[in-house]
Amino acid sequence: MRGFLQPSVRPSLSEPQAAFSKLPRGKRSKLAKLAHTTLVKADQWARGGVVTAEVAKALEGALGSLKAKGKKK
Repeated sequence: MRGFLQPSVRPSLSEPQAAFSKLPRGKRSKLAKLAHTTLVKADQWARGGVVTAEVAKALEGALGSLKAKGKKK
């Protein structure tokens, strides 16, 4: 029986969380600084972990500004 090794409930990630987790570490740390938080909390948010609403909103805003900057080029 191999099913007991995996958690029974998996967190569902949103689109910004999945996009954040795909970024390299340098960009993730810059976005975390922009959101006034640590890289550890930002990575927790990207994995679906528990963070405060302010941190989540700030990270989504920072990620949105990164996407907007990329579209201008």
